[in-house]
Amino acid sequence: MKGFLEDANYSIGLLDEGATLADVIDNCIYEHTHTGKRAFYVGDLGKLVKKNIQWQNMMAPIKPFYPVRCNSTPGVLEILGTLGVGFACSSKSEMALVQDLGISPENIIYTNPCKQASQIKYAAKAGINIMTCDSDIELKKIARNHPNAKLLLHIATEDITADEEMNMKFGTTLKNCRHLMECAKELGVQIVGVKFHVSGFCKELQTYIHAISDARCVFDMAEEFGFKMNMLDIGGGFTGSELQLEEVNHVIRPLLDVYFPKESGVNVIAEPGCYYVSSAFTLAVNIIAKKTVEYDKLLPSGVEQTRNDDEPVFTYYINDGVYGSFASKLSEKLNTIPEVHKKYKEDEPLFASSLWGPSCDELDQIVESCLLPELSVGDWLIFGNMGSGTLGEQSTFNDYQRPLIYYMMSFSDWDEMQDAGIASDTLMKNFFFVPPCIQLSPEDRFSTAA
Repeated sequence: MKGFLEDANYSIGLLDEGATLADVIDNCIYEHTHTGKRAFYVGDLGKLVKKNIQWQNMMAPIKPFYPVRCNSTPGVLEILGTLGVGFACSSKSEMALVQDLGISPENIIYTNPCKQASQIKYAAKAGINIMTCDSDIELKKIARNHPNAKLLLHIATEDITADEEMNMKFGTTLKNCRHLMECAKELGVQIVGVKFHVSGFCKELQTYIHAISDARCVFDMAEEFGFKMNMLDIGGGFTGSELQLEEVNHVIRPLLDVYFPKESGVNVIAEPGCYYVSSAFTLAVNIIAKKTVEYDKLLPSGVEQTRNDDEPVFTYYINDGVYGSFASKLSEKLNTIPEVHKKYKEDEPLFASSLWGPSCDELDQIVESCLLPELSVGDWLIFGNMGSGTLGEQSTFNDYQRPLIYYMMSFSDWDEMQDAGIASDTLMKNFFFVPPCIQLSPEDRFSTAA
């Protein structure tokens, strides 16, 4: 069946309605306490099903193309593949992963703004024709290595806000689009549409208005050159918040109806990544070391606070860090708050604390300052919303062990998949029943993601 690997090397726990995500985490921690305290993820694949239903109810007919770089674990890719989601790939390895699912080339787009010639050739051989382009250098490279390519001109958007310290900018200007079309005509390369991207950090929804208006200008310009335009990619930036999705839809829907009505034949697509996976994965990490530090060394620079000098201040080291699941911390703020797994009293004192990864590197700081009860080596911390940007290729720095991944889904979500007509014997072999409150063995119950 399309969307499922015949040799899938993982299982999905099918939870009875009496079991919860917290039960699964409790059981996994119990097992890890006895077998080796390794960091692990619990992935609720049912949330992908819910997110897809929400997207279809709110954003249809805009088709989602999932950016594989957000989370390339097999459970995620296979579930999304069966749901009919397309895939946006940025490398040869990502294209190969998606191809192994049996996804047709028409449902794959190659979106890397700086493509290697060898990977363009791979896309050509695989029949993956739709790709993005924002410069004449890229255009000439594509023309040499993939003459049948169908290009989406990637146009720039004004999406930098005060909250963004740094943003890698890609995309060309409206003025340069004419130059690129002239080059494409000379080289015999097809231009079939436009792409833009609005950052999830952008607070100004007006950015979408300007971007869609600019895209319409590019479509009109393309008519002058004889290009048959049929695709508009509105990019990603969908955080997973239902409110944000409603706000974006409220802004773009009237514009799309005016500039790209159904009768125009233009297919509108998007690249929701965080939207699907961020909330679906929870990370459990173990404290491997503990130190008492001076309070003023823990505070962020420029912050002045008073405290009782008798209060201890703690630094905790955990078995995952920026060279693993927290890699995105190197370029952006952590958007999740650690929770203590063990039970503690409501009136238990809280102490200023910081969290660091296992590498002993000065960059390996996870949380600069937070309030926690006093913890011990061996205690567990839980991070929610860890599904995006955390589960791709990871470093081998200091013999770093990749966290195990445990997949789960509730019976109600499984029923929704059946109602959607994507359940089959091929799918069922990946599932096993998990009664409430049993102890799960990683070896016997789950397999790790490769």
